[in-house]
Amino acid sequence: MLKAPLDLKSACVLISNDDGVNAPGLKRLVKIATAIAKEVWVVAPEDEQSGTGHSLTLRRPLRIRKIGPRRFAVDGTPTDAVLLAVNRIMKDKRPDLVLSGINQGANVGEDMTYSGTIAAAMEATLFGIPAIALSQYMAGETFVGGGDVNWSASEAYAAEVIKKVVTVDWPRDVLMNVNFPPISANDVTGIEITREGRRKIGDDIREGADPRGRPYYWIGPQQSAPHYAKGTDLDAVQRGAVSVTPLSIDLTHRPTMRALQGMFDGRKRAKKGGKRRKESNK
Repeated sequence: MLKAPLDLKSACVLISNDDGVNAPGLKRLVKIATAIAKEVWVVAPEDEQSGTGHSLTLRRPLRIRKIGPRRFAVDGTPTDAVLLAVNRIMKDKRPDLVLSGINQGANVGEDMTYSGTIAAAMEATLFGIPAIALSQYMAGETFVGGGDVNWSASEAYAAEVIKKVVTVDWPRDVLMNVNFPPISANDVTGIEITREGRRKIGDDIREGADPRGRPYYWIGPQQSAPHYAKGTDLDAVQRGAVSVTPLSIDLTHRPTMRALQGMFDGRKRAKKGGKRRKESNK
């Protein structure tokens, strides 16, 4: 939970990602964080872990490699990296804020359910540490990557977004998801607070055969649409705005929960009544 405001000038910040410890987006985020925070640590996956979601490594041991002062690589997922950072590497100095990214590619709409970038921020949130995921949309981007990366918008606006969102209280189960449009900083139309959009991957399945004639299937690129629903992250980025979406890791849908409780409470009462009737007939 974030009790605002967070004083970044005295804060200890942990940076992770899913593109790997040597990713260009992480290097940019370190530079940005170093300019606004007192102390910056890096604990990130050894290699790219895009699309791993909130997965945890349980069937093999994990290794930590120290690269330099306050800089470590973990041979696992983004979740592994943050977990080891908090419980082992930084156990004597818990971070005040976790930043994940800057991802090379957007994390909007359903992307966030697959995203290792979001997962790193989610793991921090589970520890009760405020977290922000940051992603840079690429020109001509598809779900499986590709396209040119223009870091201009993220380099220009990331610090401003970070400094502003930590001035308000966040509930314990909330994290921030930030996406930058694939345009130059001078062309950015503004910063918008958005909700999750919709664009499902998986309709385009590529089929082929390997050299031995065995069939294989490859999930094709993310399908784009000319327009997205107003007020969504997809719509904002498409129009050239920076998108800021508060996400909750509490997946409970309370209206349906209440409806189900009423239904099953009724069955429970009927069952008890039937048992009493049987006992009275003995």
